[in-house]
Amino acid sequence: MSLSELPEHAIRNRELWTRANAQYTDARARETWSEEEITWGVFGVPESEVHVLADVADKDVLELGCGTAYFSYWLARRGARVVGLDVTPAQLETARRCQREFGIEFPLIEASAEDVPLPDESFDIVHSEYGASIWCEPHRWIAEAARLLRPGGELFFLRNSTLAILCSPDDGKIEERLVRPQFGMDRFEWDGGVEFHLPHGDWIRLLRRNGFEIEDLIELQAPADAQDHPHYDFVPAAWAKRWPSEEIWRARKTA
Repeated sequence: MSLSELPEHAIRNRELWTRANAQYTDARARETWSEEEITWGVFGVPESEVHVLADVADKDVLELGCGTAYFSYWLARRGARVVGLDVTPAQLETARRCQREFGIEFPLIEASAEDVPLPDESFDIVHSEYGASIWCEPHRWIAEAARLLRPGGELFFLRNSTLAILCSPDDGKIEERLVRPQFGMDRFEWDGGVEFHLPHGDWIRLLRRNGFEIEDLIELQAPADAQDHPHYDFVPAAWAKRWPSEEIWRARKTA
């Protein structure tokens, strides 16, 4: 995908994740691909505790903003027919290397989750784990998810919690107080990239407008033994044990 085809925020985010891939995500890819249990978020909350996923075997699954595609691999290992999509070539190349190493292949597409080059109603599940869920314009990627899902299909996505964003200053670690207004939340520019964060009411209305019925909102608590993450340390583990720093949304496309 050429730069001329991408919006400004996608170009900036591709540059950000190209650097991040060189600095740490490429080096960590084998470790994440090797994990036996599916875990969620910065602090690795086990799927066995949060129960987000039903049986994915024989389901057509699309990950929007797959990065190095470890989550897609986790689902492929459980029998899903997966497709990973990401806007950053460097991350996809890391994913392809891991495919060769782990002996599994599934399609990897270079494209934006805001403009997916795949047919309508092609998937049973569309998901995003810190991919499109924070790096793409919500109104565009949610509309694409709705288009790509079959009637009755499921959408789930992991994002920073609204509370965490409200407690996050422009620089430095998260605080134990509100530091920004909730009204007007939308686009945030941090560390050279562009993120999108909406309050819960806006998410509910957006999902409903696109034909989704909301099934669950899971606010993650860091495990008792959680330690600060070596790269995503703007939220200390001690904070995330007291307040939800991350949340998982589950919704289903109505017929």
